Amino acid sequence: MRAIIGLGNPGGRYQLTRHNVGFMFIDYLAEKFNLSLTPSRHEFYSAEGALEKNKFALVKPTTFVNNSGNSIAQFQQQFNVEPEDMLIVYDDLNIPLSEVRIRFGGSHGGHNGIYSVIYHLNSNQFPRLRFGIGTTYEKGKMAQFVLGKLSFDEYQDATRAFDYSYLLVKAFLTGGLKQMLDENSQMKDPGPPNQKEAADDLPGDSAEVENSLPQDEEVNPK
Repeated sequence: MRAIIGLGNPGGRYQLTRHNVGFMFIDYLAEKFNLSLTPSRHEFYSAEGALEKNKFALVKPTTFVNNSGNSIAQFQQQFNVEPEDMLIVYDDLNIPLSEVRIRFGGSHGGHNGIYSVIYHLNSNQFPRLRFGIGTTYEKGKMAQFVLGKLSFDEYQDATRAFDYSYLLVKAFLTGGLKQMLDENSQMKDPGPPNQKEAADDLPGDSAEVENSLPQDEEVNPK
């Protein structure tokens, strides 16, 4: 089994916020695959399906972003899924709005949700799909920016990459990371990175720019 896991904050207050792009994409995938996410006995919602006889799960943690790793570790233990078969989807302040990047391994890049995942899985060897939310916030107001709701135009831009990413997800579900990377190399990203950034995002342990996300109302992973 492979899994697509979106990061976000639970509750109506956080719907359509920049920090919840991962949740939005999981909801988009659920509609595409005609699935409904349901509560589990642990701290996540999930839905199971199959694509070309390849079983998969869509997952949304019910913890806040900063403690996502606890929910994901529970999912991993219940379904016995290896880290390399779990595609983690989340927002990234270092990527322009509407752009999407693939990454495997490496650091948390300052993202507290990814820090939590690495901490609880005791591994950084999992693939990641990062949706850009832009960097158009005033100095000292990063927390308000990521927890702020997307405007209509921003929502249209942020979700413009969903259709493209859906094709990447299908490739991942049928052939894993390598097939997803092959698919990506043959497609036109709606917001392609420059050559240096693209090299930084290839599989490996390349460094990422710090992207400290807000602690407000989120659980510390330790």
